[in-house]
Amino acid sequence: MFKDFKLIDERPVAIQVKDYMKRLIIKGALQAGQKLPSTRELGGLLKVSRNTVMAVYADLEADGFVYVLQGKGSYVAALADNASAAAPSWQMDWTARLNGNARLAEELDLMKHGIRADRGTISFTSIAPDEKLFDLDNVKRAFLDRMSVEGNVLLNYGYAKGYKPLMDYLLRYMDHKGVDLKGKDILITNGFTEGFDIVLSALSRPGGSVICENPTHHTALKNLKLHGFDITGIAMERDGIHLGELEQALAQRAYDCAYFVPSYHNPTGIVMSPEKRLALMKLMERYQIPIIEDGFNEELRYSGSHVSPLIAAAGQGNNVVYIGSFSKVLFPGLRVGWVLADRELIYYLESVKRARSIHTSTLDQSILYQYLYNGNLEKYLKKARAEYKRKYEWTMHCCREHIPYTSLSGDGGLHLFVTFPEGFSTRELLDACRKQGVIFTPGDIFFTDGGGQNTMRIGFSRVSDEDIGRGIRMIGGTAKQMMS
Repeated sequence: MFKDFKLIDERPVAIQVKDYMKRLIIKGALQAGQKLPSTRELGGLLKVSRNTVMAVYADLEADGFVYVLQGKGSYVAALADNASAAAPSWQMDWTARLNGNARLAEELDLMKHGIRADRGTISFTSIAPDEKLFDLDNVKRAFLDRMSVEGNVLLNYGYAKGYKPLMDYLLRYMDHKGVDLKGKDILITNGFTEGFDIVLSALSRPGGSVICENPTHHTALKNLKLHGFDITGIAMERDGIHLGELEQALAQRAYDCAYFVPSYHNPTGIVMSPEKRLALMKLMERYQIPIIEDGFNEELRYSGSHVSPLIAAAGQGNNVVYIGSFSKVLFPGLRVGWVLADRELIYYLESVKRARSIHTSTLDQSILYQYLYNGNLEKYLKKARAEYKRKYEWTMHCCREHIPYTSLSGDGGLHLFVTFPEGFSTRELLDACRKQGVIFTPGDIFFTDGGGQNTMRIGFSRVSDEDIGRGIRMIGGTAKQMMS
């Protein structure tokens, strides 16, 4: 016994010894009433100091794992739950107990069923920000600044609605985007996905229906399906959703809500024109359809003038629910997003949030707030935009040079969308490219109607210039061979 103990670097020795002894006791390798080795003996067996063992025995006694007989030594205490060792052992078939929602979530889980990259593969599947750009020094400074002000508070429970300094900052931030805040309120969430899920949970009903762009954000599609919505997708034009098709669909049936990504649309990268935004808002008002607006990548504009979000065009109207996040701009590891909407709706969403996750990490919220308060966002955005713009232009150049596409879209953001001639299969292209060490995201996963077999998304944010050039040449060359 005691021969399997091995120390791990950079972890306190006493904690490792204590955990090891607890495991032996819990597993029954050390029985109740059994005398433990002396502190000197155990120190020799484990190759640690006697003082370490003395501290461990004292902690184990305090935790109820060990008792001491004066002048005799330390002994293993009887555990209160030892009787459970005699309980019958049986295996539950959990798959038989799963409901349809769990099965659908697993079926739609791209992390499990998506494209896996082998080591050395050039992967265009990610549209996460490049961690090499992360402003680590200022994030550390923000953490230390905030902890020095209210560290004890930040480590306790927070409020479901959010951390007030961050809420106030984000309200000003949205005000600067041209949003009329009268009658509106804000809820802090764990990124866009939780915000979207909370909104859908408040609006969904049996047999509910939603209208959206086609193609659209895969994660949004997944959540809409999990909430039981019947989804109608409307085709995209070069400047956004096809208004003629949208109006025709709205005239045919009623919808519970609409979901739109007007800026740097995922996956097409299209920015809806100001004229089309205004026409869209008038159309949705005529049919009284509430809008869920995804503020995806709004800050990653590389050219052209600023375009205000739909919620800004709504004025004092309350029909737009805006969901924002800095995940694609700043640091996705800080799971912070927000919902800006009518005050009465937020009142109910706050209760849904409290029932589901109590609150978003106050520590995460406070670090983000301090980072923003310290004036780092604009400086970081300037650096990030310059780098991503350079990659965007290089990727665009490579696609134009090598890929035999019929259309190529992407006005900014972190990805481009490629469409091949009808009848071409990007799934077959992916299989051929994967064997050569290059992968991308086939476009069919973004479509509401099973279409998009001839499309693909190319995410370039985390790919080096050299690999962008090499990978796109490989994709283009393989596609040309398949077409010949």
